[in-house]
Amino acid sequence: MIDEDARSNNLLAPGLAFELSDEVAAGVAELKRTGARSPYATPDEAVVRREDSPRDVATPQRPAFVRDSEKILHLPSYNRLNGKTQVFSFNANDDITRRGLHVQLVDRIARDIGAALGLNCDLIDAISLGHDMGHTPFGHAGERFLNEIYHERTGRHFLHNVNSVRVLDVLYGRNLSLQTLDGVLCHNGEFEQQVLETGPAEGFAGFDAQVERCWTEGYEAVKRLRPMTLEGCVVRLSDIIAYVGKDRQDAIRAKRVAPEDFDDGLGGAYNAWALTVFSVDVIENSFGKDRIQMSEDAFAELRRAKDENYRKIYDATEVNAGRSAQIGELFREVYERLYDDLERGDERSPIFKHHIADLSAYLAHYGRAYEWERDLDLTVVDFIASMTDDYFMGLCERMFGDRQTVFTSRGYFDGIDPGWCAR
Repeated sequence: MIDEDARSNNLLAPGLAFELSDEVAAGVAELKRTGARSPYATPDEAVVRREDSPRDVATPQRPAFVRDSEKILHLPSYNRLNGKTQVFSFNANDDITRRGLHVQLVDRIARDIGAALGLNCDLIDAISLGHDMGHTPFGHAGERFLNEIYHERTGRHFLHNVNSVRVLDVLYGRNLSLQTLDGVLCHNGEFEQQVLETGPAEGFAGFDAQVERCWTEGYEAVKRLRPMTLEGCVVRLSDIIAYVGKDRQDAIRAKRVAPEDFDDGLGGAYNAWALTVFSVDVIENSFGKDRIQMSEDAFAELRRAKDENYRKIYDATEVNAGRSAQIGELFREVYERLYDDLERGDERSPIFKHHIADLSAYLAHYGRAYEWERDLDLTVVDFIASMTDDYFMGLCERMFGDRQTVFTSRGYFDGIDPGWCAR
Protein backbone atom coordinates (compact mmCIF):
# COMPACT_ATOMS: atom_id res chain seq x y z
CA MET A 1 0.00 0.00 0.00
CA ILE A 2 1.32 3.45 -0.92
CA ASP A 3 1.92 5.77 2.03
CA GLU A 4 -0.38 8.82 2.06
CA ASP A 5 2.08 10.94 4.08
CA ALA A 6 3.00 14.18 2.28
CA ARG A 7 6.63 13.52 3.18
CA SER A 8 6.75 10.20 1.36
CA ASN A 9 9.61 10.07 -1.06
CA ASN A 10 9.06 10.94 -4.72
CA LEU A 11 11.32 8.51 -6.55
CA LEU A 12 11.79 10.96 -9.42
CA ALA A 13 12.37 14.13 -7.37
CA PRO A 14 13.84 13.06 -4.02
CA GLY A 15 15.80 16.26 -3.45
CA LEU A 16 12.97 18.80 -3.34
CA ALA A 17 12.51 20.51 0.02
CA PHE A 18 9.53 20.21 2.35
CA GLU A 19 10.44 23.36 4.31
CA LEU A 20 11.65 26.87 3.62
CA SER A 21 15.26 27.81 4.23
CA ASP A 22 15.91 29.55 7.56
CA GLU A 23 16.45 32.88 5.82
CA VAL A 24 13.22 32.85 3.81
CA ALA A 25 11.24 31.40 6.73
CA ALA A 26 12.41 34.32 8.88
CA GLY A 27 11.42 36.80 6.18
CA VAL A 28 7.95 35.27 5.83
CA ALA A 29 7.48 35.29 9.62
CA GLU A 30 8.45 38.96 9.81
CA LEU A 31 5.99 39.93 7.08
CA LYS A 32 3.21 38.13 8.89
CA ARG A 33 4.18 39.57 12.26
CA THR A 34 4.12 43.15 11.01
CA GLY A 35 1.33 42.80 8.46
CA ALA A 36 3.60 44.44 5.90
CA ARG A 37 3.19 43.88 2.18
CA SER A 38 5.79 43.29 -0.46
CA PRO A 39 6.73 46.38 -2.48
CA TYR A 40 5.58 44.35 -5.49
CA ALA A 41 2.07 43.71 -4.13
CA THR A 42 -0.90 45.38 -5.77
CA PRO A 43 -2.16 48.13 -3.43
CA ASP A 44 -5.90 48.48 -2.91
CA GLU A 45 -5.79 52.10 -4.06
CA ALA A 46 -4.50 51.00 -7.48
CA VAL A 47 -7.87 49.45 -8.33
CA VAL A 48 -9.22 50.42 -11.76
CA ARG A 49 -12.82 49.87 -12.88
CA ARG A 50 -14.69 50.65 -16.09
CA GLU A 51 -17.22 52.75 -14.23
CA ASP A 52 -16.75 55.10 -11.30
CA SER A 53 -19.78 53.77 -9.45
CA PRO A 54 -20.66 54.82 -5.88
CA ARG A 55 -21.63 51.24 -5.04
CA ASP A 56 -18.06 50.12 -5.74
CA VAL A 57 -16.24 52.61 -3.52
CA ALA A 58 -13.96 50.73 -1.13
CA THR A 59 -14.57 50.87 2.61
CA PRO A 60 -12.53 49.59 5.58
CA GLN A 61 -15.04 46.77 5.91
CA ARG A 62 -15.06 45.89 2.20
CA PRO A 63 -11.78 46.84 0.51
CA ALA A 64 -11.60 47.22 -3.26
CA PHE A 65 -10.87 43.65 -4.29
CA VAL A 66 -13.12 42.10 -1.63
CA ARG A 67 -15.98 43.64 -3.58
CA ASP A 68 -14.89 41.71 -6.67
CA SER A 69 -14.93 38.39 -4.79
CA GLU A 70 -18.40 39.07 -3.43
CA LYS A 71 -19.73 39.99 -6.86
CA ILE A 72 -18.36 36.72 -8.27
CA LEU A 73 -19.68 34.50 -5.48
CA HIS A 74 -23.24 35.74 -5.99
CA LEU A 75 -23.38 35.12 -9.75
CA PRO A 76 -25.47 32.22 -11.11
CA SER A 77 -22.43 31.15 -13.14
CA TYR A 78 -20.44 30.60 -9.96
CA ASN A 79 -23.14 28.38 -8.52
CA ARG A 80 -23.17 26.31 -11.72
CA LEU A 81 -19.50 25.40 -11.30
CA ASN A 82 -20.64 22.72 -8.86
CA GLY A 83 -22.39 21.00 -11.76
CA LYS A 84 -19.51 21.15 -14.23
CA THR A 85 -16.87 18.54 -14.93
CA GLN A 86 -13.34 18.99 -13.70
CA VAL A 87 -12.03 15.79 -15.33
CA PHE A 88 -14.54 12.94 -14.91
CA SER A 89 -18.04 13.40 -16.32
CA PHE A 90 -19.95 10.18 -15.84
CA ASN A 91 -19.24 9.00 -12.33
CA ALA A 92 -21.87 8.68 -9.62
CA ASN A 93 -19.31 9.56 -6.96
CA ASP A 94 -19.77 12.62 -4.79
CA ASP A 95 -16.09 12.60 -3.84
CA ILE A 96 -14.91 13.35 -7.38
CA THR A 97 -13.82 16.97 -7.82
CA ARG A 98 -16.14 19.30 -9.69
CA ARG A 99 -15.21 22.68 -11.10
CA GLY A 100 -16.58 24.49 -8.04
CA LEU A 101 -14.18 22.72 -5.69
CA HIS A 102 -11.28 23.24 -8.06
CA VAL A 103 -11.55 27.04 -7.95
CA GLN A 104 -11.59 26.88 -4.14
CA LEU A 105 -8.49 24.70 -4.12
CA VAL A 106 -6.72 27.14 -6.44
CA ASP A 107 -7.71 29.96 -4.10
CA ARG A 108 -6.39 28.13 -1.04
CA ILE A 109 -3.01 27.38 -2.62
CA ALA A 110 -2.65 30.85 -4.11
CA ARG A 111 -3.57 32.51 -0.79
CA ASP A 112 -0.96 30.46 1.07
CA ILE A 113 1.73 31.43 -1.41
CA GLY A 114 0.55 35.03 -1.70
CA ALA A 115 0.40 35.54 2.08
CA ALA A 116 3.95 34.24 2.47
CA LEU A 117 5.15 36.62 -0.25
CA GLY A 118 3.30 39.61 1.18
CA LEU A 119 0.93 39.99 -1.78
CA ASN A 120 -2.67 41.22 -1.87
CA CYS A 121 -4.72 38.16 -0.91
CA ASP A 122 -8.02 39.94 -1.58
CA LEU A 123 -7.02 40.24 -5.22
CA ILE A 124 -5.84 36.62 -5.23
CA ASP A 125 -9.27 35.56 -3.95
CA ALA A 126 -11.09 37.41 -6.70
CA ILE A 127 -8.93 36.07 -9.52
CA SER A 128 -9.05 32.50 -8.18
CA LEU A 129 -12.80 32.42 -7.68
CA GLY A 130 -13.50 33.92 -11.10
CA HIS A 131 -10.88 32.22 -13.21
CA ASP A 132 -13.01 29.31 -14.50
CA MET A 133 -16.40 31.04 -14.80
CA GLY A 134 -16.40 30.55 -18.57
CA HIS A 135 -15.92 26.78 -18.58
CA THR A 136 -18.29 24.59 -20.57
CA PRO A 137 -20.02 21.40 -19.52
CA PHE A 138 -17.66 18.40 -19.73
CA GLY A 139 -14.52 20.36 -18.97
CA HIS A 140 -11.78 20.85 -21.52
CA ALA A 141 -13.38 18.33 -23.87
CA GLY A 142 -16.54 20.45 -23.99
CA GLU A 143 -14.37 23.50 -24.57
CA ARG A 144 -12.76 21.74 -27.53
CA PHE A 145 -16.09 20.66 -29.03
CA LEU A 146 -17.54 24.16 -28.75
CA ASN A 147 -14.41 25.79 -30.14
CA GLU A 148 -14.38 23.52 -33.19
CA ILE A 149 -17.97 24.40 -34.09
CA TYR A 150 -17.65 28.11 -33.36
CA HIS A 151 -14.38 28.39 -35.31
CA GLU A 152 -15.80 26.57 -38.34
CA ARG A 153 -18.76 28.92 -38.44
CA THR A 154 -17.10 32.25 -37.62
CA GLY A 155 -13.31 31.93 -37.84
CA ARG A 156 -13.14 32.99 -34.19
CA HIS A 157 -12.01 30.92 -31.20
CA PHE A 158 -13.70 29.84 -27.99
CA LEU A 159 -11.37 29.52 -25.00
CA HIS A 160 -12.58 29.18 -21.44
CA ASN A 161 -10.32 31.85 -19.93
CA VAL A 162 -11.46 34.41 -22.52
CA ASN A 163 -15.07 33.40 -21.99
CA SER A 164 -14.61 33.79 -18.24
CA VAL A 165 -13.86 37.46 -18.88
CA ARG A 166 -16.94 37.72 -21.07
CA VAL A 167 -19.14 36.19 -18.37
CA LEU A 168 -17.85 38.54 -15.68
CA ASP A 169 -17.39 41.71 -17.69
CA VAL A 170 -20.13 41.55 -20.34
CA LEU A 171 -22.84 38.99 -19.66
CA TYR A 172 -23.25 39.99 -16.04
CA GLY A 173 -21.66 43.43 -16.32
CA ARG A 174 -20.48 43.53 -12.71
CA ASN A 175 -17.88 46.31 -13.10
CA LEU A 176 -15.06 44.14 -11.81
CA SER A 177 -11.60 45.62 -11.49
CA LEU A 178 -9.12 45.56 -14.34
CA GLN A 179 -6.69 43.67 -12.10
CA THR A 180 -9.18 40.86 -11.46
CA LEU A 181 -10.24 40.56 -15.08
CA ASP A 182 -6.61 40.58 -16.22
CA GLY A 183 -5.75 37.76 -13.81
CA VAL A 184 -8.73 35.75 -15.05
CA LEU A 185 -7.75 36.25 -18.69
CA CYS A 186 -4.11 35.34 -18.10
CA HIS A 187 -4.63 32.37 -15.79
CA ASN A 188 -4.58 29.60 -18.38
CA GLY A 189 -2.88 26.71 -16.59
CA GLU A 190 -2.18 24.79 -19.77
CA PHE A 191 0.87 26.97 -20.44
CA GLU A 192 3.28 26.39 -17.57
CA GLN A 193 6.39 28.55 -17.21
CA GLN A 194 9.27 28.33 -14.77
CA VAL A 195 9.45 32.12 -14.42
CA LEU A 196 6.36 34.32 -14.53
CA GLU A 197 7.00 38.02 -15.01
CA THR A 198 4.30 40.64 -15.11
CA GLY A 199 3.22 42.26 -18.34
CA PRO A 200 2.50 45.93 -18.96
CA ALA A 201 -0.53 47.57 -17.39
CA GLU A 202 -2.19 49.27 -20.36
CA GLY A 203 -5.59 50.11 -18.88
CA PHE A 204 -8.91 48.88 -20.20
CA ALA A 205 -8.11 49.91 -23.77
CA GLY A 206 -5.09 47.61 -23.85
CA PHE A 207 -6.95 44.87 -22.00
CA ASP A 208 -9.87 44.94 -24.43
CA ALA A 209 -7.43 44.69 -27.32
CA GLN A 210 -5.86 41.61 -25.70
CA VAL A 211 -9.26 40.00 -25.28
CA GLU A 212 -10.13 40.62 -28.92
CA ARG A 213 -6.83 39.13 -30.07
CA CYS A 214 -7.65 35.98 -28.11
CA TRP A 215 -11.03 35.68 -29.83
CA THR A 216 -9.45 36.14 -33.27
CA GLU A 217 -6.07 34.37 -32.86
CA GLY A 218 -6.89 31.69 -30.31
CA TYR A 219 -4.08 29.86 -28.51
CA GLU A 220 -1.40 31.86 -30.28
CA ALA A 221 -2.62 34.98 -28.48
CA VAL A 222 -3.26 33.20 -25.17
CA LYS A 223 0.32 31.87 -25.09
CA ARG A 224 1.61 35.45 -25.12
CA LEU A 225 -0.47 36.65 -22.18
CA ARG A 226 1.28 37.81 -19.02
CA PRO A 227 -0.62 38.93 -15.92
CA MET A 228 -0.22 42.59 -14.99
CA THR A 229 0.10 41.70 -11.28
CA LEU A 230 2.14 39.26 -9.23
CA GLU A 231 -1.14 38.11 -7.74
CA GLY A 232 -2.23 37.03 -11.22
CA CYS A 233 1.07 35.20 -11.66
CA VAL A 234 0.55 33.32 -8.38
CA VAL A 235 -2.96 32.21 -9.41
CA ARG A 236 -1.73 31.05 -12.81
CA LEU A 237 0.87 28.77 -11.25
CA SER A 238 -1.44 27.68 -8.41
CA ASP A 239 -3.97 26.48 -10.99
CA ILE A 240 -1.52 23.81 -12.13
CA ILE A 241 -0.44 22.91 -8.60
CA ALA A 242 -4.10 22.49 -7.65
CA TYR A 243 -4.99 20.02 -10.37
CA VAL A 244 -1.84 18.03 -11.01
CA GLY A 245 -2.18 15.93 -7.85
CA LYS A 246 -5.92 16.23 -7.22
CA ASP A 247 -6.81 14.92 -10.68
CA ARG A 248 -4.65 11.90 -9.98
CA GLN A 249 -6.50 11.25 -6.71
CA ASP A 250 -9.80 11.46 -8.56
CA ALA A 251 -8.59 9.06 -11.26
CA ILE A 252 -7.70 6.52 -8.58
CA ARG A 253 -11.06 7.02 -6.82
CA ALA A 254 -12.84 6.56 -10.16
CA LYS A 255 -10.84 3.35 -10.69
CA ARG A 256 -9.42 4.55 -14.00
CA VAL A 257 -5.89 3.89 -12.81
CA ALA A 258 -4.24 2.10 -9.91
CA PRO A 259 -1.97 3.91 -7.43
CA GLU A 260 1.01 1.87 -8.59
CA ASP A 261 0.55 2.97 -12.21
CA PHE A 262 2.37 6.25 -11.59
CA ASP A 263 6.10 6.52 -12.16
CA ASP A 264 7.00 8.46 -9.00
CA GLY A 265 5.84 5.77 -6.57
CA LEU A 266 3.47 8.06 -4.67
CA GLY A 267 0.10 7.13 -6.15
CA GLY A 268 -2.65 9.27 -4.64
CA ALA A 269 -0.23 10.64 -2.03
CA TYR A 270 1.26 12.75 -4.82
CA ASN A 271 -1.36 15.44 -4.15
CA ALA A 272 -0.22 16.06 -0.57
CA TRP A 273 3.42 15.88 -1.66
CA ALA A 274 2.88 18.35 -4.50
CA LEU A 275 0.91 20.86 -2.43
CA THR A 276 3.71 20.99 0.12
CA VAL A 277 6.78 20.81 -2.08
CA PHE A 278 5.68 23.04 -4.95
CA SER A 279 4.31 25.74 -2.63
CA VAL A 280 7.56 25.74 -0.62
CA ASP A 281 9.59 25.91 -3.81
CA VAL A 282 7.62 28.85 -5.23
CA ILE A 283 7.92 30.83 -1.98
CA GLU A 284 11.62 30.00 -1.60
CA ASN A 285 12.44 31.14 -5.13
CA SER A 286 10.08 34.16 -5.29
CA PHE A 287 10.40 35.82 -1.88
CA GLY A 288 11.37 39.48 -2.19
CA LYS A 289 11.43 39.34 -5.99
CA ASP A 290 9.39 41.07 -8.68
CA ARG A 291 8.51 37.77 -10.34
CA ILE A 292 7.11 34.35 -9.44
CA GLN A 293 9.35 31.41 -10.17
CA MET A 294 10.24 27.83 -9.39
CA SER A 295 13.57 26.06 -9.21
CA GLU A 296 14.61 24.11 -12.28
CA ASP A 297 14.15 20.78 -10.50
CA ALA A 298 10.66 21.58 -9.18
CA PHE A 299 9.52 22.94 -12.52
CA ALA A 300 10.82 19.85 -14.31
CA GLU A 301 8.85 17.65 -11.89
CA LEU A 302 5.69 19.73 -12.32
CA ARG A 303 5.90 19.35 -16.10
CA ARG A 304 6.64 15.64 -15.84
CA ALA A 305 3.65 15.03 -13.58
CA LYS A 306 1.36 17.06 -15.83
CA ASP A 307 2.53 15.11 -18.90
CA GLU A 308 1.94 11.82 -17.07
CA ASN A 309 -1.59 12.95 -16.24
CA TYR A 310 -2.26 13.57 -19.92
CA ARG A 311 -1.01 10.14 -20.91
CA LYS A 312 -2.71 8.15 -18.18
CA ILE A 313 -5.78 10.21 -17.24
CA TYR A 314 -6.98 13.06 -19.46
CA ASP A 315 -6.62 11.38 -22.84
CA ALA A 316 -8.47 8.30 -21.54
CA THR A 317 -11.65 9.89 -20.16
CA GLU A 318 -14.93 9.14 -21.93
CA VAL A 319 -15.32 12.58 -23.49
CA ASN A 320 -11.75 12.48 -24.78
CA ALA A 321 -11.71 8.86 -25.91
CA GLY A 322 -14.48 6.29 -26.38
CA ARG A 323 -17.46 8.66 -26.53
CA SER A 324 -15.70 11.72 -27.92
CA ALA A 325 -17.16 11.57 -31.43
CA GLN A 326 -20.71 10.95 -30.18
CA ILE A 327 -20.65 13.73 -27.61
CA GLY A 328 -18.98 16.11 -30.04
CA GLU A 329 -21.76 15.43 -32.53
CA LEU A 330 -24.38 16.18 -29.88
CA PHE A 331 -22.68 19.52 -29.21
CA ARG A 332 -22.93 20.27 -32.94
CA GLU A 333 -26.60 19.34 -33.21
CA VAL A 334 -27.53 21.29 -30.09
CA TYR A 335 -25.65 24.31 -31.43
CA GLU A 336 -27.38 24.18 -34.81
CA ARG A 337 -30.84 23.70 -33.31
CA LEU A 338 -30.42 26.61 -30.90
CA TYR A 339 -29.11 28.84 -33.68
CA ASP A 340 -32.15 27.94 -35.77
CA ASP A 341 -34.43 28.78 -32.85
CA LEU A 342 -32.84 32.23 -32.64
CA GLU A 343 -33.19 32.83 -36.37
CA ARG A 344 -36.84 31.84 -36.31
CA GLY A 345 -37.53 33.74 -33.11
CA ASP A 346 -39.00 30.62 -31.49
CA GLU A 347 -39.52 31.88 -27.96
CA ARG A 348 -40.57 28.42 -26.77
CA SER A 349 -36.92 27.40 -27.00
CA PRO A 350 -34.77 27.04 -23.86
CA ILE A 351 -32.34 29.57 -25.30
CA PHE A 352 -35.05 32.20 -24.91
CA LYS A 353 -36.65 30.92 -21.70
CA HIS A 354 -33.54 29.86 -19.75
CA HIS A 355 -30.88 32.16 -21.17
CA ILE A 356 -31.97 35.36 -22.89
CA ALA A 357 -34.87 36.03 -20.50
CA ASP A 358 -32.78 35.36 -17.39
CA LEU A 359 -29.79 37.45 -18.51
CA SER A 360 -32.00 40.29 -19.71
CA ALA A 361 -33.77 40.45 -16.34
CA TYR A 362 -30.45 40.33 -14.48
CA LEU A 363 -28.86 43.11 -16.54
CA ALA A 364 -31.97 45.28 -16.40
CA HIS A 365 -31.37 45.64 -12.67
CA TYR A 366 -28.13 47.46 -13.56
CA GLY A 367 -29.60 49.47 -16.41
CA ARG A 368 -28.05 47.27 -19.11
CA ALA A 369 -29.32 44.99 -21.84
CA TYR A 370 -28.18 41.68 -23.32
CA GLU A 371 -27.53 42.46 -26.99
CA TRP A 372 -28.09 38.90 -28.13
CA GLU A 373 -29.35 39.80 -31.61
CA ARG A 374 -26.03 41.35 -32.65
CA ASP A 375 -24.28 37.97 -33.00
CA LEU A 376 -26.41 34.83 -32.96
CA ASP A 377 -23.41 32.50 -32.97
CA LEU A 378 -22.00 34.17 -29.88
CA THR A 379 -25.40 33.99 -28.18
CA VAL A 380 -25.50 30.23 -28.77
CA VAL A 381 -21.94 29.96 -27.43
CA ASP A 382 -22.93 31.98 -24.35
CA PHE A 383 -25.79 29.57 -23.65
CA ILE A 384 -23.98 26.27 -24.23
CA ALA A 385 -20.96 27.39 -22.21
CA SER A 386 -23.24 28.33 -19.32
CA MET A 387 -24.77 24.84 -19.06
CA THR A 388 -23.94 22.32 -16.37
CA ASP A 389 -23.30 18.72 -17.37
CA ASP A 390 -26.77 17.70 -16.18
CA TYR A 391 -28.49 20.54 -18.04
CA PHE A 392 -26.75 19.61 -21.30
CA MET A 393 -27.69 15.95 -20.84
CA GLY A 394 -31.28 16.89 -19.99
CA LEU A 395 -31.50 19.09 -23.07
CA CYS A 396 -30.20 16.27 -25.26
CA GLU A 397 -32.73 13.87 -23.74
CA ARG A 398 -35.54 16.31 -24.53
CA MET A 399 -34.27 16.98 -28.06
CA PHE A 400 -33.09 13.53 -29.14
CA GLY A 401 -34.95 10.99 -27.01
CA ASP A 402 -33.17 7.65 -26.85
CA ARG A 403 -29.90 9.12 -28.13
CA GLN A 404 -29.26 10.36 -24.60
CA THR A 405 -27.98 6.83 -23.83
CA VAL A 406 -24.59 8.23 -24.88
CA PHE A 407 -24.51 9.60 -21.33
CA THR A 408 -25.09 6.30 -19.54
CA SER A 409 -23.07 6.58 -16.35
CA ARG A 410 -21.81 4.38 -13.57
CA GLY A 411 -24.39 4.20 -10.82
CA TYR A 412 -23.77 4.73 -7.14
CA PHE A 413 -24.38 1.07 -6.45
CA ASP A 414 -22.49 -0.54 -9.29
CA GLY A 415 -20.43 -3.30 -7.73
CA ILE A 416 -22.87 -3.85 -4.85
CA ASP A 417 -24.18 -7.43 -4.82
CA PRO A 418 -27.86 -7.28 -5.94
CA GLY A 419 -28.59 -10.02 -3.42
CA TRP A 420 -28.04 -7.48 -0.64
CA CYS A 421 -31.42 -5.88 -1.45
CA ALA A 422 -33.28 -9.17 -1.35
CA ARG A 423 -32.22 -10.42 2.07
